[in-house]
Amino acid sequence: MSDASKDSDTIISSPKDITGIILAGGKSLRYGKNKALVEVGGTRLIERVISVIRPLFENLIIITNTPREYDYLQLPMREDIIKGLGPLGGVYTGLETISDESGFFVACDMPFIQGSLIRYMVEIRDDFDAVVPKIDWKIEPLHAIYTKNCLPAIEKLIDARGYQIIEIFDNIRVRYVKEEEIRSFDSRLKSFLNVNSPRELAYINRLEGE
Repeated sequence: MSDASKDSDTIISSPKDITGIILAGGKSLRYGKNKALVEVGGTRLIERVISVIRPLFENLIIITNTPREYDYLQLPMREDIIKGLGPLGGVYTGLETISDESGFFVACDMPFIQGSLIRYMVEIRDDFDAVVPKIDWKIEPLHAIYTKNCLPAIEKLIDARGYQIIEIFDNIRVRYVKEEEIRSFDSRLKSFLNVNSPRELAYINRLEGE
């Protein structure tokens, strides 16, 4: 069965206590311009992300420090409460500002995210503070579910001038999604590919054509 078929066959009702949160606050220094607005397959990266998560969650927000660039999307936006923290600041802002208890956080430059995998992550979250994909040694903290229970650990990390979200994982209850689980929804592990340079964009456009 193809990944797309699994997406359509895996149907659950929208969770009532989780917000879809798109992180679009990066400066795109390596890319050279706002990569959220570059196109893959004729569609802007951020719009591809939205098209996947919009059917999954009743509430969506964008975390960005350049909200005017995304006005046309007509979605709620929040600027970082503490600027300069990178993705950690986006996760902190999201958890502080949403009314739901949890958020599914995803980077704006991941063109191949799979709705079926995200639904699976929602289903297995139970009482964990975070649900995070892990392939071998590599953790994917920007395609993950975090709850407000993570806030004390995040605040402690910020106070210590730490900037890597994975540094909180020793202090919270994490459900790691293993490679074999991920491959049942995304056989080629494309969900976690992102765009950091024009060269990577060219590679991803080639994948789009396969």
